[in-house]
This record gives sequence, C-alpha cells and structure tokens, in this order.
Amino acid sequence: MNRKDLQTLSDLRVKEATALFDQGLFDGAYYLLGYAMECALKSCIARQFRKYDFPDKKLVLDSYTHELEKLLSVSGLKEKLETELKNNPAMEFNWGVVKDWSEKARYHYGKGKIESLDFYNAVTEEGTGILSWLKNWW
Repeated sequence: MNRKDLQTLSDLRVKEATALFDQGLFDGAYYLLGYAMECALKSCIARQFRKYDFPDKKLVLDSYTHELEKLLSVSGLKEKLETELKNNPAMEFNWGVVKDWSEKARYHYGKGKIESLDFYNAVTEEGTGILSWLKNWW
C-alpha cells in the first residue's frame, strides 16, 4: 500500500460514511470516518519515506497503530497542528472531537445523530475540519 492508496481509501471512507449517515446508520458512519482519519494520517507518514531509503524502525513500528494522536506525532505534524489550533478555535474544537476516536467503535452502538454529525463535521468541514487540514500535508 502506498501514499496514494491511503489517500484514496480516506476519501472513499468519507463517501461511505456519508451514505451511512444519510441512511440513519450513525454508528457505521462514525466508525468509517475514524478510519478516514487514520488513512489520512498514515498517508502523511508515508510521505516521509523516500525511495530506496531504509526507514527508521521506530517510525515504522509506531505507524502500526489506530490511535490518531500517536499517528499525528509520527506524521511529524503535531507541532503544526498545535500552532493551527491556537489560532483557530473551531479547529481546536474539532480536534477535540476527532482525537478520541478508537477502532473499538466497531464493537459499540447507540451513537446518536447529533454525536455522529459533530464527528462528521469535525472531520470534513471545509477550513476547520481535521481531514481538510491534513490534506494540505499528505
């Protein structure tokens, strides 16, 4: 899997989540939006690797996680995001919503429309959505 594949998967997961959300399937939409974020962050990580370079073992091992905050750190974008959050309260709110996503959501149900919509917006909003911001760096 390469960087372009991860970008394609991220966009596809957003489309799938939108379709689920429109059908009132909020748990699935929430779950897939988290994976859209994970793929976007992993695309940012993949950008660090250069052809024929031997990658840093710790960087590679740390990349094999679903934890969005860890992936942000590995991506090298943590400081850039923190700076952005200081200047953009709406984006700060959105990161607060997004960062706690877990792949364990696949075992949960009962997400309401409001919670799922907040997560959807936190990921996708133009200008303040976390995925929108990440696309500048992937």
